[in-house]
Amino acid sequence: MDGVLSALADPARWRLVSLLAERPRSVGVLAELAQARQPQTTKHLQTLERAGIVISQRTGQRRIYALQATPLRDLAAALSRLADTVDQPGGARTAFDRHGLSLEAERLAAAAPGWADGRSFGFHRSLAGDPELVWRHLTETTLLTQWWTPDDLRVSELVFEPHPGGRIVLEYRDIEDTAGTDQVAGRGEGTVDEAQPGERLSYRLSPTLPDGTIAFTSQVDFDLRRTDAGTDLDVLYRITDSTVDSADFIAGIELGFGQSLDKLVATLQNTDIRSKK
Repeated sequence: MDGVLSALADPARWRLVSLLAERPRSVGVLAELAQARQPQTTKHLQTLERAGIVISQRTGQRRIYALQATPLRDLAAALSRLADTVDQPGGARTAFDRHGLSLEAERLAAAAPGWADGRSFGFHRSLAGDPELVWRHLTETTLLTQWWTPDDLRVSELVFEPHPGGRIVLEYRDIEDTAGTDQVAGRGEGTVDEAQPGERLSYRLSPTLPDGTIAFTSQVDFDLRRTDAGTDLDVLYRITDSTVDSADFIAGIELGFGQSLDKLVATLQNTDIRSKK
């Protein structure tokens, strides 16, 4: 496939392929139609032949080239599979486009400091497992790292002290940036305000801008309620101290925090399934 792509990448060779799609032609005729010199045309045809895109045969003093359909169909099928992956409903591209719309709207709204103060986001999730198990996933660092990031990101640094006045540090990077060579995707520091095991968790967390200053402060409240099926979780996410430069962060809250909670749902579901085996 790499050879086919490399051979077709040159506009002059693509022109020859287009001409050969109509019918087999000789080198001289191809050079004339492509308005190119014959030696150059011969080199291009040899490249296409090595890639399996064309075949040739000598007839008298002329060499006739013909196009091979199979490599083109294989390439078309590969490109179609890529396009289908991109267009998968609810896939990564859908989230990318949704985030793009949110970015545009929030950047327009961020006209002055305090522009987003008072904004809030509410989330509800029904979770497998009792409130005590859910509490552990909300407060223990080894369990928090399994879910406390949006999709395609990983926790690269985490401190969480689950008691009033406890310190919080959260840093995350791209999930494929295992060496830590890319830029940090996000970092925040905060403090736990309230911690009632199995019932309620409240904390403040302030994402930081690249220069280390605070983008905004979030007040996040988790309320847990035992149900017959496990635990209902309600989260209220409120914004204060918003700066003009916080627009990109705030644009990602609804999608990103929602993805994190969905990962929490999946993590607890898998834990519940394993415990019943």
